[in-house]
Amino acid sequence: MAGELAIKQLCVKVEGKEILKGVSMTARTGEIHAIMGPNGSGKSTLAYTLMGHPRYEVTGGSVSYKGADILSLPAEDRARLGIFLAFQYPLEVPGVSMIDYLKTARDAMRGTGESAHIEPKAFETTYSKKLEKERSSALSAFRKELSATLKTLNMKDDFMERYLNEGFSGGEKKKAEILQMAVLRPSLIILDETDSGLDVDALRFVAEGVNILRDKDSTVIVITHYQRILNYIIPSHVHILKDGAITQSGGPELARKVEGKGYI
Repeated sequence: MAGELAIKQLCVKVEGKEILKGVSMTARTGEIHAIMGPNGSGKSTLAYTLMGHPRYEVTGGSVSYKGADILSLPAEDRARLGIFLAFQYPLEVPGVSMIDYLKTARDAMRGTGESAHIEPKAFETTYSKKLEKERSSALSAFRKELSATLKTLNMKDDFMERYLNEGFSGGEKKKAEILQMAVLRPSLIILDETDSGLDVDALRFVAEGVNILRDKDSTVIVITHYQRILNYIIPSHVHILKDGAITQSGGPELARKVEGKGYI
């Protein structure tokens, strides 16, 4: 089915230790799935495996998205399929501005930009001038587009000039990821404990951003230890991941049950 994420009996090792032990679930277009579980249950392992982190060794099972076997694809090809992972702890990248990063990422997703058409002639003076003019024009157009996106998200224009995550607070790092989603428009959004360490205002901003950006053609997976983010991003399905396997599945009431009784 178009847009369907199908995980079947997924088994994963990390540094020789078995973490996921036969995880199965299906997430369809338009659905919001919450994956909850205690620390060490395998939640982040599932997120990184879906995105294609090389540290995670798949030892069994299958994962398909939009009909494609994503386990055979490198991370960049999974991104081009529309998969986006919001990290629990985003890395700082000094010297790379948000606007340069976002334009490069979008061009890579679309197969456009300099990397798609540079030829040996680029080293000649006349072509270099032409290339510089094209680059300047494209960046100017992207700046206007990004400014409009920032306005939609109630963010200031100067945010695009800051270096990627450098000196950002926890809330600002999450805002940067929401901005990335707004520019890249992924169809499968994976939030890996994105509520960790956020105050109420930052949490509300993240949730509002996700709710604004998602639509009937997207799927959201919210990985969390706590129920509070689910007060803002309302799940259609809730799964409990414990000891590397999904032990319970249900609706929003399951999250409330966990909040009251714990992972029993």
